[in-house]
This record gives sequence, structure tokens and C-alpha cells, in this order.
Amino acid sequence: MKQHIIHMLRERVSLYGDRTVFKYKDKLTGSYEALSWNTLLDKTKKVSEALLSLGYGYNDNIGILSANKSEWTISDLGILAVRGVVVPIYATSSKQEIEYIVNETKMKLLFAGSSDQIEKALWLLDECETLEKIVMFEGSIPENDNRFIEWTSFLELSDNEKYSEKLNQILEDAQSYDLATIIYTSGTTGIPKGAMLGHDNFMAALKINNERLDITEDDVSLCFLPLSHVFERTWTYFLLYCGATNFFLENPREVIDTLSVVRPTIMCTVPRFFEKTYEGILQEAEKWPSYKKKIFDWSIKIGHRNIEYLKNSEKTPLILGFKKLLADKLVLKKLRLIFGGKIKTMPCAGAAIDSKLLRFFHATGTFINYGYGATETTATVSCFKSNKYNFDYCGSIMPEVSVKIGDQNEILIKGDTIFKGYYNKVEETLKVLKNGWYSSGDEGCVVEDEYLVMTDRIKDLIKTSGGKYVSPQKLELLLAQDKYIEQVVIIGDNRKYISALIVPSFEGLKDVASKLKIGVDNNEMIVSNSEINNFFQLRIDKCQEELTPYEKVVKFTLLPEAFNIDKRTLTNTLKIRRNVIAEQYCDLINKMYLPA
Repeated sequence: MKQHIIHMLRERVSLYGDRTVFKYKDKLTGSYEALSWNTLLDKTKKVSEALLSLGYGYNDNIGILSANKSEWTISDLGILAVRGVVVPIYATSSKQEIEYIVNETKMKLLFAGSSDQIEKALWLLDECETLEKIVMFEGSIPENDNRFIEWTSFLELSDNEKYSEKLNQILEDAQSYDLATIIYTSGTTGIPKGAMLGHDNFMAALKINNERLDITEDDVSLCFLPLSHVFERTWTYFLLYCGATNFFLENPREVIDTLSVVRPTIMCTVPRFFEKTYEGILQEAEKWPSYKKKIFDWSIKIGHRNIEYLKNSEKTPLILGFKKLLADKLVLKKLRLIFGGKIKTMPCAGAAIDSKLLRFFHATGTFINYGYGATETTATVSCFKSNKYNFDYCGSIMPEVSVKIGDQNEILIKGDTIFKGYYNKVEETLKVLKNGWYSSGDEGCVVEDEYLVMTDRIKDLIKTSGGKYVSPQKLELLLAQDKYIEQVVIIGDNRKYISALIVPSFEGLKDVASKLKIGVDNNEMIVSNSEINNFFQLRIDKCQEELTPYEKVVKFTLLPEAFNIDKRTLTNTLKIRRNVIAEQYCDLINKMYLPA
């Protein structure tokens, strides 16, 4: 079999035929519709042939601007089949962010999802010289604009025998090293860079993940992270590789409600998903009577004792095994129902996660497979083995991937999954690719020649005016453990001490605010209240007791509104944009450094 995604797809279709490959929610009926492997291939071929009819093909950069839906992946595969290059764009991206990508890639054709994306596309057509046509997944054509084509009409362009023959010839000529995609990184600092990944990169990733993970054709996954991100997109290819079924969720805010309906066995996630779930569990537990809390605490304690044996593939003692069965019946099984009740593993990456959080969910019987990776490494560099793992590490290094530690303890990575470079950015590419080794920009180490530890982002380290280096991630993870803190950003580069911008958990603060007779619906009043600020000061001081003096947050400011994508303080993958936050909150930050 050629090392090409479409050849892999066709081979799998010949195996699975009329079995279900995708499911999606019909907006009109609210029910889930099924798509077979045969239908997937048919629709993919229609996309390819329609592209050829419009004159698009080899090496054309074609964008997809949409939330998750089956049409996203069908279009993705259809573009790849004509040896085109897919440029995924986050559905939540601003017009200016999309404009930059369209202009740099000289994009001519863009697939767009719902009305929000179509409105942006209309603006782009007037602003970008190269953009010619928009294919709409849904909605009506704006003012009979012939630059737009509706999805069904687009597929009908394939109805010509000559395009079918041409497509077959293109696939005969396809090569493993064909460029498959240009994925623009979120850009927490500076200008976004388009990472170029080939079919060979993806196929290598699928192979090593198959060696590490136990995923079968009987598994069901819920696709709720953005397909525009390398994690969910590679995972979607991996599900095709394994013959599993994928449910597409268009609105990620519906994930908790959807889990109980879909009841997936596998699902890729990010740490924030578990942080929010954990906060919800604790808030609910606060309402319970004392006897119920004691049963809960006992059950979790038994779960914790059990995982100490599981992580080393050791046999659980008989008495502990009986206690675990009871804890499972009383509490743990109910907690697993939050995720639908059938989860066997949940790959998790994208940011640092507190090991206490990992231990908690593992104690409930939910296997979070935490790992480390990047767009430039076609996602996974390391992840947990099912029978051997350590909660303080980012899993074991993947098969056929090499890792070494360079200057400043930087993690360097080599293997067939390493990207080709940054699109149209030779200098930026040369900075990170040297003799096949990718310089990650992350600080870390390798333990026991197997486990990877990522300790910090080298570029994000804060250096105070006193010359002390402080890890913002370490502090942010520490403070975010507090149930009353929703978000926190550490400040202090070239400053005399560390400060913080904190978004309180306003839901959690309701009882505290009520006791102080503050309107719980007025966030401005809550954050400006001196007693609330004293309340947070005490909690922060307690949290920082074991830190060295120069690491401690000396001053903080409570914010009435959360950081979010719309105001560009978060990236599309929910990472904080430190530069943007420093700029937008400049006055508040400077105020924390004025003489008392």
C-alpha cells in the first residue's frame, strides 16, 4: 500500500463497505444520521471530481473554514485525492487572521461552514486578490453572488466521466511525499506560521499510534475538538485507519450533553475539559450531606490506591479488589457516566495538566492517556502506555521517534513525523530544523530512557528585574487548583516582582458574595469588593506557602470577564495569548507596580 492517505482510505473502504464510518446530527430532526464507508468514498470522489471540473488540483492551496461536521472531513479527503493542499482555518478565527492565511497561501478556493463563516468569506472575497470562489456547506447564497456555490450544487459538478478517469490517473501518480496540509499554529506570540505536513508524515503518525494504542473497528469516538487542529484531524485519520466510527459534534459546548447520547469508547481531549469537569464535580459535592461526602471520599481513596498497582501492571491485592468493586458500585461508576459510561481511553494533550487531576480521573476508572506533541511533529511525540505510565510525566516516547535534550534543556525531536518546514518562511524553518532535529522550544528531560517530561516553554520563562527566572506555567497550574479561580495569567517579565491577572469562578463565588451581601450577577461589584479581594489574598498566600520568595505572586487584580477567543486573549485552542493580554490590560498591570 502506498504511503498516501487516500490510498489508505480506499483500502479501508474495500474492507468495511456498508458499515457505518461517520455519524452526525441532523439539524432539522435532531437525530443522528449514519454515513457508510461506501458513501464516504462516493462523496469524497464527488468532491475531487467537482474540484477538477473547476480547474483546481495538484498543489493548489484550498481552505476549509468551518466548525466540525462530516462535510469538513469529506472535503478534506476530496482535496487530498486531487493532490491538493488543505489549509484548515479555525471557525472562530477573526477576519484579519483568515486574511493573512489566504494571502500568504495565495488561496483561490475556500470551503465555508455556517452563516458566521460565510459572512467572513464574503468579506474575504472583496479583500483578498487571489480568492475566487466559496463552497458553502449550508445556508443560502448571499444576494445571488455567483462567487458562491452551495454544497449540493458543487457535488453535482462531478457528473462527468472524464473527471473520474482523470482522478484515477492522479491517484496513480500520487506520492508519499506529496504535501497534504499547511496548518497555521495558533500564534500565542508573533505572526502565525504555517506548518507543512506531508502524506508521509501522517501515515508515519498513524503507524506508530497503531503500535501504541489499542483502537479497533468496534470503537466509537466523539469529534468535538476543532478539526482545524492537528490533534483532532490526525485522530480522525487514525479512526479511518483503524476502521472505527466517528461522531461529529458541531457545537463543542454541547459535549457533556452529547456524551450521554453517543456513549463513546474513545475521544481525544484537552486538559481544560477535565479541569471544568472536576470543578463541576466538586461544586456538586459541596451540596451533599456529610455521610454522602464520606462515601465519596472513601471511594476516591480506594480508587487512588488501586491505580498505584495498575500503572505498574501489578496485581491488585485481593482485599483492595473487593473494596474497589464496592467503591465502583457506590460512586466511581456514576462518575464515569459523565463521559457516557463506556470510555476505555481518552487521549489528552495540548497543554500542561496537573498530575493530581490525572490521578483523580484515573481513580474513577477513566483512563486519560496524557501525551505531548505539536503541529510540527504531526501531534504525538509521547503518551501513556496502557500498562505502564507515570502521572508526573508526559508518557513514554512513541515508537520510531527519537528525543534528545539540547541547550537550555530544550526538547529536540526526530523521526518520520517531523514536518517539512514553515510555508514561505525559510529563516523561521532554519531556526527549528537542524539535521532533521526539530527544536520544540520546550524545556524538559527524558527519564529512564523512556518517559518524556515537559517542564516549561523556554520562550515563556519570566525573568524578573532582579535576574530570577520564574515559570509562569508552574504558577498558573498551582493557582488554578483553587476552586474559586477560573483563569490566571502570571505577569513579571523585567518587573521587580510577580503579579497576576485572575478571573474568579463567579459560579463558585455565589455563596461567598451572598454572605457579603454583594449582587451575585454583578461581576464588577464582586471583583472590586475589598472583602472579596482579602478572601483571595488569603487563599493565594496559602497556596504559595512552599514557593521561594521570588516565585510568589505579590499583587493580583481580579477581572470581571473571562479571557476569550473573541477578544483575542485566547487562541483558537484556548491557550492564553500573553502578548495580547499584556497589551489589553496594560493599565491594570502597571497599576500593580506603582508604589504603595
